[in-house]
Amino acid sequence: MTVDVGSEAPTFKLPTNGGGQIDLASLRGKKVVLYFYPKADTSACTKEAIEFTQAKADFAAANAVVIGLSGDPVKALDKFRDKYTLDVTLASADQGLFEAWGVWVEKSMYGKKYMGLERATFLLGTDGKVAAVWRKVKVDGHVAAVLKAAKAA
Repeated sequence: MTVDVGSEAPTFKLPTNGGGQIDLASLRGKKVVLYFYPKADTSACTKEAIEFTQAKADFAAANAVVIGLSGDPVKALDKFRDKYTLDVTLASADQGLFEAWGVWVEKSMYGKKYMGLERATFLLGTDGKVAAVWRKVKVDGHVAAVLKAAKAA
């Protein structure tokens, strides 16, 4: 499945860091930034999470909430949050959700092909529809681009 601009966002209820739960349907009326990242506490994922944390107030001013999604268990998300003083919601998702969002993809490392989570970001409008999509994200400059889109949406 592919989720594109204009698509209705696949809904979810997921456990989050800090023992919480996030229900996408409950966020209607706000813009939502969903960023999918492969693994907590790896270099690019850490940089991305820190940059989203640093921009949290700017996203809030644009009526947007930021949620990071990975396949990491909640315990690992708590360690990741605490180690880097992260202040964005981190949710633990599974392959079924990744497939629903079209981010479970074939990857390649050192010539070996395997299935894994694509680094991708989706901006949802206040109506719950996808307003913008970034696939195969490169971290440098990404948060600024997402923030610009969130302000404009």
